Amino acid sequence: MNKGSPDAAAQSIPPGKSVQPPADAETIPVLSPSPLAPDELAREQALAQTLVEEKDSESRTRMFSGPWANIVSALALAFSLFQLAASTFWTLDAITLRAVHILFLLTLSFLLYPALRREQRQRRAPTLYDALCICAGLFSFGYLVLNYTNITLRGGWFEPADYAVASVGLIVCFEMARRVVGNLAALALVFLAYNFFGYLIPGAFGHPGYSWNRVVEHMFWGSQGLLGVGVGVSATYIFLFVLFGAFLKYSGFSDFINDLALTLVGRTAGGPAKVSVIASALMGMINGSALANVATTGAITIPLMKKTGYRAEFAGAVEAVASTGGQFAPPIMGAVGFIMAEFLGVPYTTVMLAAAIPAFLYYFTLLMAVHFEARKLGLRGLSREHIPNAANVLKERGHLLLPLIALMALLFMGYTPLFAAAISIAVTVAASWLSPRTRMGLSSILMAMEEGARGAVGVGAACVIIGVIIGTVSLTGLGLTFGYEILKFVGKDQMYLGGLFVMIMSTILGMGVPGVAAYVIVAAVAVPVLTGVGVQPLAAHMFCLFYACLSNITPPVAMSSYVAAGIARSNETKTSLIAMRLGLTGFILPFFFLNNPLLLYSPGHSGLATLWAFITAALGVSALAAGLEGWLFTRCNPAMRAMLLAAAFLAIDPGLITDAVGLGLICTVCVWNWYVSRAQTSSGE
Repeated sequence: MNKGSPDAAAQSIPPGKSVQPPADAETIPVLSPSPLAPDELAREQALAQTLVEEKDSESRTRMFSGPWANIVSALALAFSLFQLAASTFWTLDAITLRAVHILFLLTLSFLLYPALRREQRQRRAPTLYDALCICAGLFSFGYLVLNYTNITLRGGWFEPADYAVASVGLIVCFEMARRVVGNLAALALVFLAYNFFGYLIPGAFGHPGYSWNRVVEHMFWGSQGLLGVGVGVSATYIFLFVLFGAFLKYSGFSDFINDLALTLVGRTAGGPAKVSVIASALMGMINGSALANVATTGAITIPLMKKTGYRAEFAGAVEAVASTGGQFAPPIMGAVGFIMAEFLGVPYTTVMLAAAIPAFLYYFTLLMAVHFEARKLGLRGLSREHIPNAANVLKERGHLLLPLIALMALLFMGYTPLFAAAISIAVTVAASWLSPRTRMGLSSILMAMEEGARGAVGVGAACVIIGVIIGTVSLTGLGLTFGYEILKFVGKDQMYLGGLFVMIMSTILGMGVPGVAAYVIVAAVAVPVLTGVGVQPLAAHMFCLFYACLSNITPPVAMSSYVAAGIARSNETKTSLIAMRLGLTGFILPFFFLNNPLLLYSPGHSGLATLWAFITAALGVSALAAGLEGWLFTRCNPAMRAMLLAAAFLAIDPGLITDAVGLGLICTVCVWNWYVSRAQTSSGE
């Protein structure tokens, strides 16, 4: 039995034992009143944490005891205080801000993440190798902060010492990435090697090759390498919004979201699956990590779905799909939207509005699919005693929605995302004081700041190392070459064929890579291909974002599906295939806004036309869910399913003729299926 299999993870927890989750495990919101027994809940949480650590290197952190525990906490607090100051009242130039941000990331990475996977996580102090790596990081990036202006004033003339420092800085960043985001570090190493050995590659993708000094100069001292747009966004938007998510968690927002979802859909058919969809969507759009979302909400919802009557593979697939969609769901989009806004040079609200309809359709399809599956299996919802009172939930914790309301209001009023995030953090604390049950004291505020800094290390390390990939693309011209070769192959008028190539490439490049990093890599290489075949830039970027994120549920490296399968104790491959079926809207929708981006709402589009396209698309994805599940009012025969699937594609496509035909087919199947169900009821079947 392999070490990473669900069975192995499940067997590592003795049956009948009460297992407490690791001390550094993220606190998992508990439904109140919880339908799971305390022992069962603790066991599922521990299993979820174990699985995430096996699949995701970002989750394997050390736990210090003694003085070093306090030192690490103090460094994390200092990191948060520095970022808050730099984003509000302290004015720093971009290079200094990014370099100091990297200094904090390097120091915390070498303290928190072990050099070797087999290393014991419980430690009293870091190793000598950790200390050497920290010193190397402080030396190289400290040198950069102190000497960048002088080098600029010399006109970019570099001395041997500058190249030596750049070499140390590049190597230490690779070591950080190896520990924190191993798969991405390996990919970056391939790109780095391409700079040196391109002369060995025949044809258009070959190049004369570059010297070590030229490469490290570009990667370390240039603005398109380690200090490029990736770390720039990490040092501003990403950090503040990760911190905002930590403050929301400690205010009790997670519990509130779960209870609110329970009150809305808990008693309906297949209620736990619908709770999973809603809770994972709301939490995923804030934390931006599909794997963390599977572990936190899945530890509760997956066992509940199985108890309700869903198959284990289906339960795991629902959680995987729901958790993955949070990366492109407004208002925060897992911080990816801020990078997209930077690339496009548009306000973030433009990106947020563009993502709203596709994200809604993605989750609406999933809700309808779990509803039809529940009806097909004859499942019921949770009993009344497991459902909180809606009035009490809103009365006691409804004020916790104020931070999100403030965030949305500030963004739409035209304030910058940085200002909106900083104010929303303050509103979170203030709102928590409106009730004694949610009041954040000094200890909660400090813990939120510490957890926010720790949570930003993983995505920050990814943003640093993707600078090597972006730097390679800019230095070698790989992006332009790749785009030219694809366009030469598919032709400039073959929009959908070009989209197919980009879809495959986006899915491959996004496998096993954090959502932010996956999008940046794909956008750098694939967006020129799409714009070259006539796709609008916003649609091209959104296309790449969807497929980069959906790689989390796409075999053979479907990380979200595999973690969910482990929690569900189901077959990984079957769970992944069901997840692809449930998330099919996410796979097909981007092709519809390649040629007609009406579903990507922007101020330039007619409001009525967008509203009509949204309504018909919602009906279309409902038909898609019904056709895939084979159920409406009763079981659908093959002809009904074929008509529903055809109607789905026609109704999703924005156009009066396709809408009319699609809606006609949907009405025909609905009437036909309803009469069949009435006949079955009359005959007692």
